[in-house]
Amino acid sequence: MPNPSPRKFVSSLLAVCASAVLVGLAPSLVEAQDLESPLQLEQEINDDAAQSQARVDGLASQTEDMLAEYRAVVREVESLRIYNNNLEQIVQDQRDEAQSINQQLAGLEDTNRGVIPLMLEMIDTLGRIVEADIPFRIEARRARVERLRAMMDEAEVTASEKYRRVMEAYRGELEFGRTTEAYSAELPGAGQTVEFLRVGRTLLVYQASDGGETGWFNPATRSFEALPDRYRQQVREGLAIARNEKAPALVTLPVPGPEVVQ
Repeated sequence: MPNPSPRKFVSSLLAVCASAVLVGLAPSLVEAQDLESPLQLEQEINDDAAQSQARVDGLASQTEDMLAEYRAVVREVESLRIYNNNLEQIVQDQRDEAQSINQQLAGLEDTNRGVIPLMLEMIDTLGRIVEADIPFRIEARRARVERLRAMMDEAEVTASEKYRRVMEAYRGELEFGRTTEAYSAELPGAGQTVEFLRVGRTLLVYQASDGGETGWFNPATRSFEALPDRYRQQVREGLAIARNEKAPALVTLPVPGPEVVQ
């Protein structure tokens, strides 16, 4: 048998070594493939768990939002319930008030039928008071009574306004009894202007501008009469006091005595 050449021998030797290396590495490749599969499975499980946790977190957040929204709706419903209850009370109160007004309107005609005659009687009584009183500012007071009589025939003036004006006239007459005043006016029956001094509703005296004549209204005779000269200075001082031209002081004036009722 011929001997192989050195080159062929080296090639054969390399082939044998390569086969030996491959045979030695084959178990390692098998073990690497066996380890890679569980690791990949574990990674997939971890990924799935992370996704599930993310979904759980999302659902939890949605649940909290829904719970907060539910609580807000509950609070709004409670507020609306309280508001509706209050509104119902207000509506009921308005209904009661409307019913009361309707009842008052129903009785208004009866009230007017009773009040109108009363006011007419009050005006007539006021006119008699003016005529029976001492005649201070007599024309103005008579004119006021006549205006009240004319007012009672005016349809545009309400019954309440008519009553207010009548009572205002009575209050004005009552006020005369608590005040003192000085004013200029024409002396009835004489045709001359004099200075009048009114003391409440008790006394009415007068004096000419030049001081030449002093007199008073005598309730007993219902006429103006002259006074003795001794009252001239007293009346002048009384006029000055009433005009606030002089400090209040005691003056002597004729005061009518009480009348005896027969």
